[in-house]
Amino acid sequence: MKQHHSDVHALAAAYALNALDPAERRAFADHLPHCPTCREQVAEFEATAARLADSAAQSPPPGMKQHVLAAVDGVRQLPPRVTDSAPTAGFGSVLRRRAVPLALAASVAAAASFAGLAAWQNQQSDQYRQRAIQAQQRLDDVSAVLAAPDARAVHGRASNGATTTVVASERQNRAAFTAAGLPAPAPGRTYQLWLDHDGTMRPAGFIHQDGTVLIDGDTAGAGAVGLTLEPAGGSPSPTTAPLLLMALPT
Repeated sequence: MKQHHSDVHALAAAYALNALDPAERRAFADHLPHCPTCREQVAEFEATAARLADSAAQSPPPGMKQHVLAAVDGVRQLPPRVTDSAPTAGFGSVLRRRAVPLALAASVAAAASFAGLAAWQNQQSDQYRQRAIQAQQRLDDVSAVLAAPDARAVHGRASNGATTTVVASERQNRAAFTAAGLPAPAPGRTYQLWLDHDGTMRPAGFIHQDGTVLIDGDTAGAGAVGLTLEPAGGSPSPTTAPLLLMALPT
């Protein structure tokens, strides 16, 4: 990204995300000690990016380890292979004849167990892969807003004590919302975001915990971002008093 020197203040977000080329990064680093505003913005963007990365992380389900161990524990070990150069008749021969179907049965059981385990693991891998793709897409979308040359940020505090930040890009008609210290909602409730278009509140997505989300919808023409506590699944219009109503940065 190339910018005129007079626009150096607009590089704060890209600097925090390490998205500048070496020459721009050196120029901004030289400017930073002499500009308190840029230092504050860089610190805020870095904190926002860290919360975003934390919210995008995915942990394996708690039962995965126990399921794998249980499946492995139930797989019967095959008996050692014994070769006889001169088999003899008698009791030993009978045991060997019986051992053949037993070994085959054990092989089938082991194959079935491992096939089932492999299918389960593949299914889990596909789910994790899809989650990773979705998380990466969310990260890319939010990063694009944070690193936009015209990104602007405003800060606020919700009535429930959560601290919030909205970063908006007018060129992209998009904005990101960050919350910290957001209390867990009561069962059956969820936090819903809104865009205020001349007094009409339009649904703009959800935020379920501390972190950063991309605000749904086109921010062009919107004057403010709102946050309410709604029934699980959301509402077409706010049903409670806003916890926050914050003007979009310009």
